[in-house]
Amino acid sequence: MGEWLQELTGLVLPVDCAGCGAPRVVLCAGCRGALTGLPPRRVRPVNPVPGVPVVHAAAWYADEVRAVLIAHKERGATGLARVLGRALAVAVRAAMTERDCPLLLVPVPSSRRAVAARGHDPVRRMAREAAGELRRTGRAARVLPVLRQRRVVADQSGLGARARRENLAGALETVPGARRLLHGGGVVLVDDLMTTGASLAEAARATGAEGVVAGGAAVVAATANTTASSARPAR
Repeated sequence: MGEWLQELTGLVLPVDCAGCGAPRVVLCAGCRGALTGLPPRRVRPVNPVPGVPVVHAAAWYADEVRAVLIAHKERGATGLARVLGRALAVAVRAAMTERDCPLLLVPVPSSRRAVAARGHDPVRRMAREAAGELRRTGRAARVLPVLRQRRVVADQSGLGARARRENLAGALETVPGARRLLHGGGVVLVDDLMTTGASLAEAARATGAEGVVAGGAAVVAATANTTASSARPAR
């Protein structure tokens, strides 16, 4: 029904595919397949920053996938959140295969300034969709937005690995009461994109300060400066 409604909307509204520009559809089947049609892969930065957890990605950050993520994040195309959440859920399943505890998805936070400028928090929105997708397929999951920025950080775009690490070092903290919540299941750190791993490393440090070792991390996409291996099979 959802895809049928999306197609009908495309006939009424002047929209094009966010990935490839095909007319009269929010996201075409080919671009949807680029996000969710391939097996997840374990990814690792070529020059990883210290503390980066084991990360799984659903896709590579290129071409249509890049266009879809940018449309959702920077252009307010919030209708893409559901398919991006499905892609994130694929990576989450690969990141945390134990089935004896609920999954706790901890999104890497955006700054208040960025959220205000965009009108939404894209990673938190995708995390909610991913948790819903996991629940629909029988896996207990919920989102715990327990991380926040404790100081202003520079825009990461254009920064190299070392500069990104220095920019984010000590930038995150947990909200009051986070310790109790984080010990209620298996923690998976989630983000839209991994470039150098600096954001996920800082998120792992902040949750680790509460005595929690994240079971892994999951992203929708990873950039080309990462290496990949097959994801461990889900159980």
